[in-house]
Order: sequence, then C-alpha cells, then structure tokens
Amino acid sequence: MDLGIEGKVALVTASSRGLGRATALALAAEGVRVMLSGRDPATLEATRQEVAAVGGSVDACAGDVTDPGQPARLVAATVERFGALDILVANAGGPRPGRALDLGDADLEAALNANLLTSVRLVREALPHMRSSGWGRICCITSYTVTQAAPVLALSNTARTGLWAWIKTAANDLASESSGITLNMACPGPHATDRMKQLGGSGAMGDPSDFGAVVTFLCSAQAAFVNGSAVVVDGGATLAL
Repeated sequence: MDLGIEGKVALVTASSRGLGRATALALAAEGVRVMLSGRDPATLEATRQEVAAVGGSVDACAGDVTDPGQPARLVAATVERFGALDILVANAGGPRPGRALDLGDADLEAALNANLLTSVRLVREALPHMRSSGWGRICCITSYTVTQAAPVLALSNTARTGLWAWIKTAANDLASESSGITLNMACPGPHATDRMKQLGGSGAMGDPSDFGAVVTFLCSAQAAFVNGSAVVVDGGATLAL
C-alpha cells in the first residue's frame, strides 16, 4: 500500500530511542523527512545516523521536550530545516511507577507536565503550519493505561487519561473546521524497550518496529477518516471493552 506521505515532513519527539525511534525509522522508510529530538546528544546522533541509513532526509534537535519552551523551538527548527511541518508524533518519557495514595503534588504536577501538557503544547505549535497547508497528521504516543488503569502506574493513568480527554475534544474541533488535519493516539502496551526494562517488565512484549508501523499508518494519507481515536497496540492484553 502506498501511504501517500513520501516527501512529507515529520517531527517526532523523544525519538532517540524506544518507540519514538522505531516510529522515526518507519516514517523514514516511507520517504518522510524527519526531525528527531531527544535529551542526550550522543544517543540522538546515533539514531540520526540510523534513520539516515534508511534513506530519508533527517535532522536532529537536542533538548528536553518537557521544557515548556521546547515545543515551540522544535517546531520552528523543523520548519526552518525542511520548509514545512505535515506530521507530528508527540512523545515523551513515561513517569515513574507508584501507588496513587503515595503521590504528592509535585509528582502529579511533573507527570501532568510531561505526559499531558507537553503534547498539548506540541499540537498547539504545529497546528498553524498544518492549517496553512490544509493537511496534517498528529499522533500522540501514550499508553494502554488510558483504557485500563494499571495498579502501580498511577501517574501514567492520571496524566495520559487527561490527555485522551483533551485529544478527543480537540479532534472534534478539527473535524468541525474541515481542516484536513487528524488527531489520534497510539497506546502501546509492553514493548521491548529500555522503559520496560526500567519497570521490570516480563512476559510477552511487542516489537517496537511493529508499533512504529501502526503510528506511520495513522500518519498516512490513507488514514484520513481516522480521527479522535485511541489505537491500542498491546497484543490483546487489555481487557476493557
């Protein structure tokens, strides 16, 4: 299937490793020009070289995407480098595990900043460029916990479910504009990434490259009628209907 995105420009945040990296590689394989971002310059450069080897045009911008000023800088750098922004994949590292009753205000505020407000800021900065071209695809990488809360991931459950509510509402706003822009979520379950090692994950895990392919489809021309959806990619582990 021709996904119809060859030559498009994508910004993929938190893309130096894990699911962000897998998504950047999948987009590049479709001929998308990709701007990477990540906190560690050395890891980011290694990933930039990997993506370049796929054959796509790629650049990288180091920085912490959870810094409130970084989304605007990343979008500006992408447009300056490639002349457009057609696809946004908003991603950020997940919060630490913990029980709900053990969390303080500072814990909750940090999680809401990283896993809710960061994506909102990125969307807000990207939209003017997509509106001007009449086409855009936005996909926020979150977690399967938006549909089934995990017992020891209270921060993830809280922040990501809030983002889901915001995305569902914002996607409806975009549809009412007939803007040609879609806004969706990709919600991974356990995948073989450094994050899962940190959480002590075990059992069946997904291949990050398969997840990247799902996100790439959501960002394709063929997914024009997929909007406001939370696509769970967890191998069937979620039991919620």
